[in-house]
Amino acid sequence: MKAKFFVIGLLCLCSLSLFAEDKYAYMTQHNELRVGWGDQLFESLVWHNPTAITTTMPESYLQTYHENYHHDQHVWIEYQWRFKHWFSFGAMVDWSDVRWDNVTRNGRGVEVAREGGHWFYNLVFMPTIRFTYLHHPNVNLYSGLGLGMDINGGSEMDGWGRKTVVGAAVQFTVIGLSANYERWFWFADFGGLYALRNGNTIFMTSSKIISAGFGARF
Repeated sequence: MKAKFFVIGLLCLCSLSLFAEDKYAYMTQHNELRVGWGDQLFESLVWHNPTAITTTMPESYLQTYHENYHHDQHVWIEYQWRFKHWFSFGAMVDWSDVRWDNVTRNGRGVEVAREGGHWFYNLVFMPTIRFTYLHHPNVNLYSGLGLGMDINGGSEMDGWGRKTVVGAAVQFTVIGLSANYERWFWFADFGGLYALRNGNTIFMTSSKIISAGFGARF
């Protein structure tokens, strides 16, 4: 029985050693730079082509629709400094935008006019922190948090005649995974980006659920 527990304990120690931080890498690679892409699932659900177009009214009836939506996905860059093997702090910049046409159609659904150049963007600046709880020369698991501001602007005016406004932004990384090769790594993050000006003006909610990209440590 004692031999059995000894073997189990030895296996546990060996397994823990697999996840040990590479001390040399930590001491010499404090800097980390990441470039990523994130989805616009929230934007594509809220801003999309019309589900129905009026075709039963007289031709003199005119209605303008938002059509031909194009969602430019999130692109972002982040720098972090590794204070400890398990904790890092830095900052991120994230950009995303949505574009569409204003299309005027008559009561039969026939297009009579089209105006392009309509768009809005979200530009996010935020400090970020990350907690890495599994370390291996080839694999890391981590979670993170960011809190900053979002600049929302574009071609459209709000109810007060402003084209550009600023709101709060927060990002949660529930879980992230990086696959490392020497100083280079690929990663995938699961979480969400939220931004709003107040309870009535929401720019993003559960956007950027999935992010992926590459980076380097130096």
